[in-house]
Amino acid sequence: MKNQITPKDVSSKYINRDLSWIQFNRRVMEEAQDPETPLLERIKFLSIVSSNLDEFMSVRVAGIRDQIKAGYTKKDFTGYTPAALLKKLMARTSLMIGEQYKTYRDLMRQLAKENIVFTSYNDLNHSQQKAMDEYYHDIIFPVLTPMAVDQSRPFPLVHTLGLYLSVVLCKNSDEACSEPYFAIVQVPSILPRWIQVPMRTNSKKLEFVMLEDVIKQHIHTLFSGYTPVAVDAFRLTRNADMTLNEEGAEDLLEEIEKELRKRRWGAPVRLEVQKGIHPWALETLQEEFELSEGVFEIDGPLDLTYFMKFSMSLSGKDHLRYPPITPRYPVEFKTEEDMFTVLQQRDVLVYHPFESFDAVNDFLYQSAHDPSVLAIKMTLYRVSGNSLLVQSLAHAAESGKQVTVVVELKARFDEERNIAWARKLEKAGCHVVYGLVGLKTHAKIMLVVRQEETGLRRYVHVGTGNYNDSTAKLYTDIGLFTSNQVIGEDASALFNEITGYSAPHQWQAFGVAPTDMREKLFELIRREKKYALEGKPARIIAKINSLSHQEMVDELYAASQAGVKIDLIVRGVCCLRPGVTGLSDNIRVISIVDRFLEHSRIFYFENGGKADVWLSSADWMSRNLTRRVELMCPVFDRQLQQSIIQILNMTLRDNVKARELLPNGVYLHVTTPEASFRSQFVAQRIEQWKV
Repeated sequence: MKNQITPKDVSSKYINRDLSWIQFNRRVMEEAQDPETPLLERIKFLSIVSSNLDEFMSVRVAGIRDQIKAGYTKKDFTGYTPAALLKKLMARTSLMIGEQYKTYRDLMRQLAKENIVFTSYNDLNHSQQKAMDEYYHDIIFPVLTPMAVDQSRPFPLVHTLGLYLSVVLCKNSDEACSEPYFAIVQVPSILPRWIQVPMRTNSKKLEFVMLEDVIKQHIHTLFSGYTPVAVDAFRLTRNADMTLNEEGAEDLLEEIEKELRKRRWGAPVRLEVQKGIHPWALETLQEEFELSEGVFEIDGPLDLTYFMKFSMSLSGKDHLRYPPITPRYPVEFKTEEDMFTVLQQRDVLVYHPFESFDAVNDFLYQSAHDPSVLAIKMTLYRVSGNSLLVQSLAHAAESGKQVTVVVELKARFDEERNIAWARKLEKAGCHVVYGLVGLKTHAKIMLVVRQEETGLRRYVHVGTGNYNDSTAKLYTDIGLFTSNQVIGEDASALFNEITGYSAPHQWQAFGVAPTDMREKLFELIRREKKYALEGKPARIIAKINSLSHQEMVDELYAASQAGVKIDLIVRGVCCLRPGVTGLSDNIRVISIVDRFLEHSRIFYFENGGKADVWLSSADWMSRNLTRRVELMCPVFDRQLQQSIIQILNMTLRDNVKARELLPNGVYLHVTTPEASFRSQFVAQRIEQWKV
C-alpha cells in the first residue's frame, strides 16, 4: 500500500514550472543513458539535452534574471521569488551538467568499442598529424580571425551560443611575462565541428578530432611574436527573448528583423568555460560579461549539440540506430485518386509519423491545381527548409486562386526562416497576414473552398502539430481531414477574425484561444465533475506537452475531489501535484519520452457515455490559453473517436518508456506485472489503433 501524502506533507500544492522542466530534461538524459537504446540514438538524446538547456537558459533563466534586475520580489503561485528560484535552478542545472558529461564519457567508451574514436591531436601518429596540419593550413586558417583585446581595441562582440577560444599570450621579448596579453578566436561554425582523420594502417577504427583541438595546436600561427600561454574554450549564452512594439511597428516584418539583430547583443545569461581555464582568462571574461553567477566549468567539449549531426553523418552504422520506419499512406486516400471525393463521404484521421505527411502535401497540391478550388487559407508556424506546402501555395496564387497565409513571424528561433517564406509567398501573389497584435498565431488549420454542383463546399484540415514535413517524421501528431459543414463554417469565421475586423464569433464547434477556449475547457471539466457528484461515470484523459496554468490545475483538483478519474499524459512541464490525499487522489500523471517526440494534444471527456473527443494545438499553459490564437476542434465521427481513444489507451498502458509523476515531484519508471508494452512501437502497427 502506498504511503498517503496529504497537502500538509508538501511545501506547495503546485510544482514550480521551471523546476519541473529540469525534471523533463533529466528524463531526456535518461534516454541517453539507457543501454537498451541504440548507441547512435543515445548520442542524439544527449544532443537534445544540450539544445534544450540552451533554450531554457536563453529564455526562461534570462526572464528570471530580468525580473531580479527590475527589483521584482513577489512570489509566484508555486511559492518562489525570482531570486530564490534562480538559486535553485542554478544548483539543479549544475548537477545536470555534471551528469550530462558523465554520460558523455560513458558514450565515448561505448563508441570506442564500435571502433568510433574521438582522439586528441597529440595522440595521432605522424602521418595523421601531417594530414591535420594540411587541413588546418588549407581549410581552417583562412577563415580564422584573431581578435586582440587592449586599450585601443575594445572587447569584440561575442555571439550567443558561438564557440570561442580565449588566448593568454606573452610577448617573446618579455621572458618574465610580466604583462600578459589577451585575445579571442571564434571557432568557425561554417566548418564541421569534428574532422575525420585518415585511418591508420591495418586499422578498422574511425578516428575524429575536434575542430577546436586542431586550432589550439596551431594557435601560434595567428600570433607571430607572441607565445600562447593558455588556450581555453568558452561559450556565452545571451537573452534571446524579443521585445516587440507591435502597435508602433509600421512593418512587423522589418521590426522583427531589427529585433533579431538586437538578439546578438542580448544580456549575458550563462558562461560555459573549459575546465581548468587560465584564472586570468576567466576573470577577464567574467568582468566583460558581468557574470558572477551562471558560470559553468565543463569537463569535456563545450556544446554537445553537434552530436545530432555527427550521429546522422556516420554511414554503415545502421545497427547502432533504430530500424527505419516507413510511414504508411492513409488507406482511405489510397482507394480513390481524388481526395475531395473521399472527404465528401467521410472524415479521415492521420497519425504521424506512423502515417505519412504526404497526405497533407497531396491535399494542398491537389487543391492548388484543382480548377474548382476558389480559395485556400492556412496558418504557418514552423515550416521545413524545402516545403512542398509553400510551393503549392505559391502555385495556387499564381494560377489566380485566393490564397491567404497567416505566417507567424514570432515563432521563437524560426523567425528568420519564416520571414524568408513570407517574402516568397508575397512575391507569388499570396495575401500574407502576420496575425493579431500581441498574439502568436499557433493554431494549425487549412481551409479549402471549392465550387461543386451543389454549391460551395469547405474542406478543412486541423492538426496538433506544425505544417512541417521534417518534424512530421520525428513528432507524434494527429491531423483531421473533414468536410463537415459546421467545422467549415467555424474555420471561415476563424480566418475572418485573424485577417479582418470581426466581433468575437459564437463558435458552433471550435474552442478558440484567447477568447473562449479556457472557459470551454473549464465547462467540460465541470460537466464531468457534475456527473461524478451525481454518481455517474466521469472520466477525463488529456494528452498535452505542458500543464502550468494555475486555474486549470485548480479545476482539475476540484474535479478529482468530486470523484472524476483523471489521466494526464504530460510530456514536459507539469505544475499539478498528483496523488495527494484530499486534493488529487484521482489524478494520475505520466510522461513518455521515447524515439519520437510526443507532441499531439488530445482531450477526452466521458460525457455520460457520449464521448467528447477533441484535437488541439494548445497546451494547458497561460501563454497558450491567454496570449495565443489556439484552436481545439471536436472529432464528430464515432469511428475516428474510437481510434483516438485507442491511441490514448495504448499510451496509458506503456510500461517501458512511461514515467509516473509522484506527489513529491519526482518521476519514476512505470512498472507493471503485464508484459512489456511500448506504445510508440505498438503504434507502428496501424491495425493496433485504427478502428
